[in-house]
Amino acid sequence: MKVPILDLKPPTAELRADLDAAYRRVMDSGWFLLGKELESFEAEYARSIGAAHCVGVANGLEAMQLVLMALGVGPGDEVIVPSHGYIATWLAVTHTGARPVPCEPDPRTYNLDPTRLAALITPRTKAILPIHLYGQCADLEAINRVAAQHGGLFVLEDAAQSHGALGHGRAAGALGHAAGISFYPSKNLGALADGGAVTTNDNALAEKIRHLRNYGSKVRYQNEFPGLNSRLSELQAAFLRAKLPHLAAWNARRATLAKIYFEKLKNVGDLILPFVPPWAEPVWHLFVIRTARRDPLQAHLTAQGVSTVVHYPTPPHLSNAYRDAGWKRGDFPLAEKFAGEVLSLPIGPHHTAEQIDYVCAQVRSFFDHTP
Repeated sequence: MKVPILDLKPPTAELRADLDAAYRRVMDSGWFLLGKELESFEAEYARSIGAAHCVGVANGLEAMQLVLMALGVGPGDEVIVPSHGYIATWLAVTHTGARPVPCEPDPRTYNLDPTRLAALITPRTKAILPIHLYGQCADLEAINRVAAQHGGLFVLEDAAQSHGALGHGRAAGALGHAAGISFYPSKNLGALADGGAVTTNDNALAEKIRHLRNYGSKVRYQNEFPGLNSRLSELQAAFLRAKLPHLAAWNARRATLAKIYFEKLKNVGDLILPFVPPWAEPVWHLFVIRTARRDPLQAHLTAQGVSTVVHYPTPPHLSNAYRDAGWKRGDFPLAEKFAGEVLSLPIGPHHTAEQIDYVCAQVRSFFDHTP
């Protein structure tokens, strides 16, 4: 059996008629940027997570960058980021001229550990930027408390992997002061190209980001700020509108498959399965296991037709992008340990129970035959 880690053809096939209709609406309108499709999607997505505003932008990285720009974060400032996660979160900080300050993860959830924050806060700290990693919310209640205790620091969520996830009964993207969201095609809610958004309940912040995404302008040729060209197109907004009503059902399918993994991989070898706090409702963007024998397990699964991915093999502080920042191996041992042990197994709304059963059987086979 062949089990891909990701296949984007089935969701497109399932919604072919709706996606074709969305395409025709945009083509027939003759309007391709900052129009009615975007306005409608922004309103629909904001409503779906309980936020006052959604501002569509070009991608998730620029969503976070635009928020930091709107807050005036720049050279000399510091923003606390997770040591374990995708480098885009760090790059959003770096592109403003500010310095990312890594915070090690909670060893159970892999999300930023709120108990480590206070020791990292300095007079230069302007914001905290946690990731809702793998589709599970970071503990924003605890993070918000720390931020409030230190002069009301701004809390920006990286909600790129968590469309529909809940933390303490509230939706990702509406847990902090603002959130940066990605609609990259592989996400739980994915466009058919790059796409992103900022969500917030702050009226003034939303208005400034609407300027900043469009060269700093709301009225043509009247530029109020030095902005970017970062706009979610009408076509991608229309595609996302077609997909949004199906998100909850697709997330439920992921949860069903996650249960199979939990049932059939319990107490297998040295596997560490995901930990879900009682206050979290993840959407299983990824199903990530850990094992000290990650590389031979991955090789075995590949040989048996099971595709897997390491998210993420190189911690940002050890990447070439930050080679001049002064960090070295050993500075963030948890991030480095996880980078050597994590493995993402196939999970998606169009995988079948039979496929996940097969993956589990191959994982068990590896540990049964490997001393």
